[in-house]
Amino acid sequence: MSAEKSVGLIELSSVAAGYLVADTVLKAGNVKLYLSRSICSGKYMVVIAGDAAGVESAIRAGAEAAEGCLIDSFVIAQIHPDVLTALGRTQVAPPNGALGIVESFNVATLLRAADAMAKSSNVTLLEVRLAMALGGKAFVTLTGDVASVQAAVNVGRAVVGEAGMLVNAVVISRPHPDILREMV
Repeated sequence: MSAEKSVGLIELSSVAAGYLVADTVLKAGNVKLYLSRSICSGKYMVVIAGDAAGVESAIRAGAEAAEGCLIDSFVIAQIHPDVLTALGRTQVAPPNGALGIVESFNVATLLRAADAMAKSSNVTLLEVRLAMALGGKAFVTLTGDVASVQAAVNVGRAVVGEAGMLVNAVVISRPHPDILREMV
């Protein structure tokens, strides 16, 4: 993912529009399709990566092609590499670290928050789960020392809260090993 430093996301209210938009963004710029799938509540998500200009051009074209089905779209230039690594991945936190979780009502806001959190503190993103078996919600889990996790969760809470999409945000210092086993 070294050449792809920018990421764009389009969230749609229609699966059919999702396929059309995915095709449109791929034809509009020199970008790589990172995710393109239906998500809970009958929505569709397209995530692309590439250089900033290509991603911006492709997202703009995709948003125009959405024809009334656009929920949200955005571009993150210089995304933190941990965000893409954590998409769809589950990893067990070290037993002596803290566990942070930020939960959002939508995927777009959560992805922005995950990037801000990764950039704000010395933490490791464990998983970014976007609306799969979550009723359209999304969450990010992260680990690190308690102070770093608390700082990152506060950043995530602020980003998601400002958008009016915050479900919850918690920090668990030294989570019980059974909790960590449930994460995998």
